[in-house]
Amino acid sequence: MLQTLRDKTSGWIATAILGLLVVPFAFFGMEQYLFQRNDTFAAKVEAPPTWWRDAPAVWPVTMLWQRDEISADDFRKAFERTRQQQRQQEGEQFDSRAFESKDNKRKVLDSLVDQRVLAMTATRNGIAVTDGQVRDEIQRIPAFQVEGKFNPQRYQLALASQAPSRTPRQFEQDVRDGLRESMIPTAVGQSAFATQAELQQLLRLLGEKRDVSFAILPAPAPDAGPISAVDIQKWYDSHTAAYRAPETVALEYVEVDAKTLPVATPNAVDDAALRQRYTLEKTHFIEPEQRLAAHILIKVDASASPAAQKAAQAKAEALAQQARQPGADFAALARANSDDTGSKAAGGDLGWVAKDVMVKPFEDALFAMQPGEIRGPVKSEFGWHIIQLREIKAGKQVPFEQAHEQLAREQADADRDRSFNDLIGKLVDQINKNPTSLAPAARLAGLPVQQTGSVARGQGTGIAANLAVQRVAFSESMIEDGTVSDPIELGPGHSVLIRVAQHTQAHQLPLAQVAQRVIAAIRGDRAAKAQSAAADRLVAQVNGGKPLKELATAQGLITSEVPAVPRDAPVPDKVTSAAVFKVRPPAPGKVSAGKVVLADGRAVVFAVSRVVPGNPAEATPEQKASLQQQLAQLAGNDDVESLVHTLRKRMVVTIAEDRL
Repeated sequence: MLQTLRDKTSGWIATAILGLLVVPFAFFGMEQYLFQRNDTFAAKVEAPPTWWRDAPAVWPVTMLWQRDEISADDFRKAFERTRQQQRQQEGEQFDSRAFESKDNKRKVLDSLVDQRVLAMTATRNGIAVTDGQVRDEIQRIPAFQVEGKFNPQRYQLALASQAPSRTPRQFEQDVRDGLRESMIPTAVGQSAFATQAELQQLLRLLGEKRDVSFAILPAPAPDAGPISAVDIQKWYDSHTAAYRAPETVALEYVEVDAKTLPVATPNAVDDAALRQRYTLEKTHFIEPEQRLAAHILIKVDASASPAAQKAAQAKAEALAQQARQPGADFAALARANSDDTGSKAAGGDLGWVAKDVMVKPFEDALFAMQPGEIRGPVKSEFGWHIIQLREIKAGKQVPFEQAHEQLAREQADADRDRSFNDLIGKLVDQINKNPTSLAPAARLAGLPVQQTGSVARGQGTGIAANLAVQRVAFSESMIEDGTVSDPIELGPGHSVLIRVAQHTQAHQLPLAQVAQRVIAAIRGDRAAKAQSAAADRLVAQVNGGKPLKELATAQGLITSEVPAVPRDAPVPDKVTSAAVFKVRPPAPGKVSAGKVVLADGRAVVFAVSRVVPGNPAEATPEQKASLQQQLAQLAGNDDVESLVHTLRKRMVVTIAEDRL
């Protein structure tokens, strides 16, 4: 029987049937039949092959499609970075509960999706970034520069001090990916422009002035009406997000700070060891050659016209000739002619100058001169210099006795770093033996096990407010396993090991616990609505033709009339001013009224009686050029946004809401 089955499935008919089955499997996702998946993504982006012309919605996703996933961990890290940035911007006004909203989470995730869409589009279109572009981009980063120039040592140190540390290869790949993602939107944005008509319209709007009348309604009396149990329950049910306790953790931790570790004092360091170091590093203890110099600067900007450049050079040459004349008073010439405000009053005196202090053309000339020599003019980025060298102080070896304090201090720092690293190593070894307790490691180090109270995401003080600590503390593995973390670097020579002692999921607070908060919210809402309704009635009467001043006087309200209010003027405050310029210009003989309810409960009702457009001719050429550039940038941003929207429509984006 088995032989018969084998014969039936080995002929050309069976081969043809198998070939036909390959096609639907290729187009309808054979991998779903072959593999089981445990998805952990927060979002997934899938793009059809470049030869696939129909919209993704028409055809199912197959193994032929390009895929990229944003893990839940990637999303959480991006969300925490955004939280920290917003916290720094808003300070005490930052509302961590409001930040945790679903809209905020989707906004951050959509930004990550847009990045992946652009990256996939760049890859699919063969866009590549050269090593030279990556190098140039890295060298332009200020954090890697010393005195405006890229410094390899600073670069290595900055990467090593990140938490976690980054290798140059990893960082270069990040820069390469970022450049590739940005090439398409950058090219699209730079292609945008603004017309003269758009510029003229913007100038008329920006220069617009309005005649406005104001009436201020005082804050309403506190609401004292009855609030039933039904009202309380209804408000609670419709505002559940406002009465949720956030996810929290309570931590145990051991903090290791090199600054607090006991080390030998500088005077107690072995002199023999210091002498040995001094001998090995003798070249580091040399006082450099210094030169006593003065100069006369004829300043000229690098962007000045050729005529201005030539005139400045001619003036410098004439002064140089005067300075070289027998008996010439260089200091008097500097006081009368130098454009260097820092040295002019002192006769051009620059004091003792060492190498690597002045700009290169100046330094090259100065250190090639002989005492008493005057050289110049010498051209630098500041203009033309006439330089006088007065005296040379030769470099010399610093004796051991003079270098002793520095050597001892450096040795103490090195000992402290070594002690810190040794201690961290011992702590890690001890924790590997007992991964669920900090106490044995703390006893070994002679350090206390400290505790935090309950800490929510984005909150806390001390080490609990550190972004790296929070990222580890709220990680799934730390919460579920209750183990001690690896050392978390807070700064150079400063680390902490943590353990989640208690974890509480985000949960809805019972009504009984927040009843007073609900009642206060209801009363505040009633008062605000009553104030808004009173202002609305006044606005309706003004728009109906009754003068605002007459109505306000009848109600005993404070009024004022302000002619020619410019845009963005705080009259009476910026919020009201913005509302004033949002209402439509009034028809002839009419007014346009509006209202603003202020944060303190007061309401401002206003009436715009006249609008005077700005005059584009009053803007300077520089202002026009700047505005036109800003308009072009805004248009470019809109074009990029439209491009990303279009690209996303050509792909299938899956969002896992339950993992946010």
